[in-house]
Amino acid sequence: MEKVALQLYSIKELTSTDFLGTLKNVADIGYDGVEFAGYFNTSAKDLRIALDQYGLQAAGSHIGISELEANLEKTIEYSLEINSAYIICPGLPEEMRNSTDSYKRTAELFNRIGERCKHSGLRFGYHNHGIEFKQFDGENGLDLLVNNTDPDHLFIELDTYWAEYAGLRSIDFIHKYKERCSILHIKDMKSEADKRNTEIGSGMMDFRAITAAGKQYGVNWFTVEQEEFEIPQLQSIGQSLKYLREIL
Repeated sequence: MEKVALQLYSIKELTSTDFLGTLKNVADIGYDGVEFAGYFNTSAKDLRIALDQYGLQAAGSHIGISELEANLEKTIEYSLEINSAYIICPGLPEEMRNSTDSYKRTAELFNRIGERCKHSGLRFGYHNHGIEFKQFDGENGLDLLVNNTDPDHLFIELDTYWAEYAGLRSIDFIHKYKERCSILHIKDMKSEADKRNTEIGSGMMDFRAITAAGKQYGVNWFTVEQEEFEIPQLQSIGQSLKYLREIL
């Protein structure tokens, strides 16, 4: 069975007030794993105990680039202790993505971070938004990162919503990057006219085709993310999981 995780940023209002209790709620809904967006001052030991108790897997952590540069060893150590195989940079400041040269310099940094992660048995990835599809000399930013990094040192956590938001087809990037898309962020869009997030399966995106392509290339996690809600958050993420289970 394909593994489905929840990016916890989706329910940040809940995790910020009761981190471990919210993890239990996510487990009770039926998710296989969680992708972290902060640890809320929780020790790795306590978090590992909670994950084991709730039957959840750590499906990676979003770690900002400044933290990666300043505290990579601590980040790796924490990830290893909670048995999380993926460290993911969730975006870049403008100066690291505003030209071909800046992307190439960022790629050099990513190669170094990714090499260190690989040495510890972890994998390093990058999560896109819409800005990475801006063109520089005929090549978009995400392609510049992919083409200037070692596949062993950087994978892509493709955010399907942001590709579609940019007017592109996320499935085309899955086929382009193939096995380098180790994780897919599954996030639906209401319509071309109304680009707000909605529950998976309730919007315009063809997730049957998207997940089929992901399975073709051995995606490790199908990770739900949502940033806007019209129904209670736990009800929403439950609805998204139910739909994904039906199509995976």
